[in-house]
This record gives sequence, C-alpha cells and structure tokens, in this order.
Amino acid sequence: MSTLTTVLVANRGEIACRVMRTAKAMGLTTVAVHSATDRDARHSREADIRVDLGGSKATDSYLQIDKLIAAAQASGAQAIHPGYGFLSENAGFARAVEAAGLIFLGPPASAIDAMGSKSAAKSLMETAGVPLVPGYHGEAQDLDTFHAACARIGYPVLLKATAGGGGKGMKVVEDVSQLAEALASAQREALSSFGNAQMLVEKYLLKPRHVEIQVFADQQGHCLYLNERDCSIQRRHQKVVEEAPAPGLSGDQRRAMGEAAVRAAQAIGYVGAGTVEFLLDARGEFFFMEMNTRLQVEHPVTEAITGLDLVAWQIRVAQGEALPITQAQVPLIGHAIEVRLYAEDPANDFLPATGHLTLYRESAPGPGRRVDSGVEQGDSVSPFYDPMLGKLIAWGEDREQARLRLLSMLDEFAVGGLKTNLGFVRRIIAHPAFAAAELDTGFIPRYQDELLPLPGALSDEFWQAAGSAFMQSLPAGDGPWADTRGFRAGLPAEVSLHLSCNGQDRLVTLAQHTPRLQGEQLLIDHQGVRRAHLAVRSAGTLFLRWEGDMHAVSLFDPIAAVEANQSHQGGLTAPMNGSIVRVLVDVGQTVEAGTQLVVLEAMKMEHSIRAPQAGVVKALFCQEGEMVAEGCALVELEPAD
Repeated sequence: MSTLTTVLVANRGEIACRVMRTAKAMGLTTVAVHSATDRDARHSREADIRVDLGGSKATDSYLQIDKLIAAAQASGAQAIHPGYGFLSENAGFARAVEAAGLIFLGPPASAIDAMGSKSAAKSLMETAGVPLVPGYHGEAQDLDTFHAACARIGYPVLLKATAGGGGKGMKVVEDVSQLAEALASAQREALSSFGNAQMLVEKYLLKPRHVEIQVFADQQGHCLYLNERDCSIQRRHQKVVEEAPAPGLSGDQRRAMGEAAVRAAQAIGYVGAGTVEFLLDARGEFFFMEMNTRLQVEHPVTEAITGLDLVAWQIRVAQGEALPITQAQVPLIGHAIEVRLYAEDPANDFLPATGHLTLYRESAPGPGRRVDSGVEQGDSVSPFYDPMLGKLIAWGEDREQARLRLLSMLDEFAVGGLKTNLGFVRRIIAHPAFAAAELDTGFIPRYQDELLPLPGALSDEFWQAAGSAFMQSLPAGDGPWADTRGFRAGLPAEVSLHLSCNGQDRLVTLAQHTPRLQGEQLLIDHQGVRRAHLAVRSAGTLFLRWEGDMHAVSLFDPIAAVEANQSHQGGLTAPMNGSIVRVLVDVGQTVEAGTQLVVLEAMKMEHSIRAPQAGVVKALFCQEGEMVAEGCALVELEPAD
C-alpha cells in the first residue's frame, strides 16, 4: 500500500475541523466535503481541498456514499475518516471505501455489523455473559409485538433506534396509551437520521449513571481500555456534560468494566477507536447498553487525562501500526470535564435555533483549556444539521480544579444572534449537586427549576445597565455623551432610551454618572464592589451578559412589535425553521386539547405541534414536504364554543 498523504473527512462541523487539525499536524493534506448549504462553512474553509456534494439535506449530501467515494478519488485522498454521526457506523459505507481501494479510518465493516445494531450487540453480550437490561431486541417491528414486549418488561420503557445514537429515534414511554405515537415518531426519526427504522425496547431504569469505556484495538489483536467517562448529565438521552474519569468509580469497578469492554471488542475482531457503554446502578452493578463503533463526541476528555491523540492513533492503526503502549502503561492524569454548546433555546423546550452568529467569541486558550468548534463569528446555522456549535473542555489536577476552570471558560465565551444553551450548561457546572459529583441521568429533571428558571420580568438593574452600555457603545459622535469620562457642560444631564430585549421593552432614563463602559466590559460599582459585565455592540444590537445569560438589546421598534404580534394571531406557528413531515388534521376537523396537529422536522429531530385547547381546524397553511420558516402560521384553530 502506498504511503498515506491525503485524508478526506466525510463529515462537517466541529468533528471535521478536529480531525483535520490532527491530520495537518501529521503532515497530511486534508479534504473537506460539503453540501450546498455548507459551501462557506468553517470545515470547508479550513481544508486544503474541498469538494461540493450538492444538496442541502444530509440525505442529499453527507449520506450519499457514491458521492463521497467519488470525492475521495477526485481529490487524490487515500483514506476517509467518517467522524461521528452520518455514515460513521454504516457497514455499507465501510465496505464501499475498502472496495474502492481506500483506507477506512474506522473499524472493519464486520465489526460495525456486529455492534452497529443495538439488537445484535445485546445478543452478543448475552452470549458473553455480560448483564443486560431487560428488553426486546427482535426482528418483528409491528405495534402488537411492542405492546406485548412492553407489557412483559413493565412501564416505563425506552424505545431506541438499533442503528443510531445521539438521542435520535429514542423515546421514553410512560404507559401503554403513549406507545403507538411514540413508536411511529421514533421510527421516522431513525429512518431520517440513519436510513434504518429498526427499533428495540428496554426497561427504563431509574437513577442510573451512564458510564462508558473507551477501547482501542490494533490489527495485531491487541486491545486496550483507555479508562472511562461519566456521561450521566443528559437531556432527552442527549449527553450534555461528560467527564473523565467517572467520579467515585473504584479501581476494581474500572477494571471489571474495562475488561468486559475489551472482551466485547476482541470478540468481533475490532480495530480502531470504539466505546462500550454501560448503565451503572447505585449498587455498583453495571449493564451493557451498546457499543459505538466510532470516535465519540466526548473523546477529548479521554485525551485530556491520558495525553493521547486518538485521531492520530486511528490514522496510524489503520495503516497497520501496533498500539504503542500496554494496558499497564495507559495514563490516568487529573480530571477533565466537557460541555456541549448547542444552538437551541432552553427557555422554549430546547427547540433548535437557526440564524446568524452575529457574535461568537471563544474562551482564551491556555493550559487545561480546549475548545473544539465548527463555527466562527459571521457563520450561519442552518436547520438541516445537528445544532451543536462546539465543545468546551477543561482539565485540572483534580475534579474541582477542572470544574472551576470550565466555569471560567464559560464566563468568557460569548454567542449572540441566536439562542444557545450556554447559560444552561453554566448553571449545571455551578450547581452544588454537580460540584458534589451527585450524578445520574435524572440530574437535569431533578434540578430543572434551578437549571431552567422561568423567564421573568427583567430587573430595573438590568435595564439601567443595558441603557448605559447601549448609549456608551454608540459610534463616536452619535450619542449625547460621546465622551463619558465626566460631566460635559452643555450636554443633557439625563437622556432616555426606549429599549427592547427578550420580548420586553422599557423606557430607560440615564444620568451621566451611570456605570462606565471600558472596552467591552461594563463596570458596575455597588457598595464598594465592582463587577464587570461583557457588553459587545454589533450593528444595532448590544449583547450584554447578565446573570450568566447573553441578552440582545436593541432600540424598541413599535412597528415591528405590532407586526410580530399580528403574525402570531390566528394560527399556531412554526417554532423554528424546518420541514413539515406530517399533517395529521383536516380543515373542519374537531380536535381536543393536546391533539397532534403537525409534525415538524428540524436538525434531525421531530417536534410536534399540538392543539393548545379544544377547537375546530379553521385553516391549514402548510403541507407535507414543505420547508417553513420560524414564526410562519401552520394551523388556524377556532376555539370550541
């Protein structure tokens, strides 16, 4: 085989950027592929060579195997790295890459076949004697079969796509009345995300921890476990916070889980990076969940505590090199914590957010600080792909140092122009229960009131700060106080501004002795204590960080306010940009409160539009297959008499 010189990354976003960073450090030429939507995306800009796949949706671009192979051949790439998601666990893709005479920077197709299906993986583990959560993993997929299985297992149950991960095609079902709708929706999500609607169901355990083992195997039959990660902080089965090592895990537990993971990998002839996931209960018993035959989103925390570059290992092992260390030599140094930054609105049921990144500032680099991102200021976030913008990773000599360092990074990070979960993840990391390592998969629901405080009226202090920063950030000469360093004779002692923020507005009266804006820091003195608040102006908007959240402040526009109010009258509106996948009602139909009216798909997830009250469908403004914009009226519902 010729020497590897060029690598194509069959992915997008932060993972494509991360893989290319290592590839470039190894002296390799990098090739990016992109959809029409991603023509100017960061991963495209950073590659040495780029190939246009066309299309906008993943099904028309990043999931097109023939196009990816052709892109590799046209660019001269000898190897393809699949990243995660998309085709990373698709055995057909791995075979196509190998059939084209290229190197697949992942496991053999046979290993993906064995572990890529959650059902097959559970059967394999059952044979190996690894404890399994009670469930049904069979081939029959009809509703009656699932009814019988759920009755045998006992509610609540968890529906999962056998071919997927990342929370896609996954639903918790509390009782039998929810099963039919949940199963149909999960199957559609699975088909859309992975091209496979096959489902399994298992008992939904209460208060478990999600602990996973990073394994790595070479072509010579050697396999290591590179310690473990705790990924218990989740929302809707999507990981939000990950850390390594798992707090409170004993050496014996680590060894037992690690050796079980290695046995699983060796049983299927595994090669490369993989993750074996377990549920760990309060008694210390662990149950096999699944194996991910790819690099995980959370791999940076493993790299942080081992000092290893897993992508470099992937590239070397795929070319036949042996693992460079033994199990006894695997480092475990300090502690690392990672949070995922998403474009989503925590105050609106975490609906994905699309739009323009008017402001995007990453944390300052430094020891124990790492940011893996796929965007830059000025980029746009589309409705076609997963809404993750990037990840913040902090390392420390112990868990508390890592936690405090991550809090500092979160305080420095700034995003404006669309909603993100930045404030939400900061509240998690700052929470006393997280500081005390009281971790399980119910963490977010248990502390929801503290992590997701109900939006209330913005305080007088906020409006005064916002008005002061807005006025002082005006371009030179535009405001009555162009020089704010002191009283100026002939200038007004007070000035009023009518401002708008988060759907609220306020007429703010300011005096010349207001808080002082120094660069991008608004300095506020109170009872001898000075606090600094990030305040960045972009075009006509001021982005002000207040109590951990970024707020967009602008001059109040009464005409726009009236138009926005009118656009929401008479119809249930689209909560985000997306595609209509199902219209479930007809004009004239009587519906009850909670009835599912329309199903919208955005960023590979389904969102149901339901009747807020009983009524009659007066009009429909959408049809299946149609793309709709956020705020568009979808259904007009006439209240029942």
